[in-house]
Amino acid sequence: MLKKLLPTISLLFSLFMPSFAQDRGNIEIIKDPQIDTLVQKHIQSNQLQPTIEGYRIQIYFESGNQARTLANRIKERFEQIYPDKGAYLSFNEPYYRVRVGDFRDKISAEAFRQLLLQDFPNAFIVPDHVYFEKIEN
Repeated sequence: MLKKLLPTISLLFSLFMPSFAQDRGNIEIIKDPQIDTLVQKHIQSNQLQPTIEGYRIQIYFESGNQARTLANRIKERFEQIYPDKGAYLSFNEPYYRVRVGDFRDKISAEAFRQLLLQDFPNAFIVPDHVYFEKIEN
């Protein structure tokens, strides 16, 4: 009788044992207080400059002595023709470039590029960070 009772008790004990291992506990996270400061700065910078991955159309890309002057002229010409679209002049050594529009997808950018080709025949689509609130459909 003891030979049959001992395995049964062992089996019952082993079945109930895992339930005791599931005691709830507390986890204490030890971290540098500067992490919270950095996270807050990151949130604030994203609120100041909310950009996402998107597309723009590059209408000018040049280097040289007159590149800045020409880039400003191209940008002004674009703004006269399309006053409701954004135009962005940037310098990435040694090139000045003018990019226009804020498009979320390539299809929207391509539709606008087709319009631009009459005035800016060398226009092409480039991936860029675009302003979220200015996205054009």
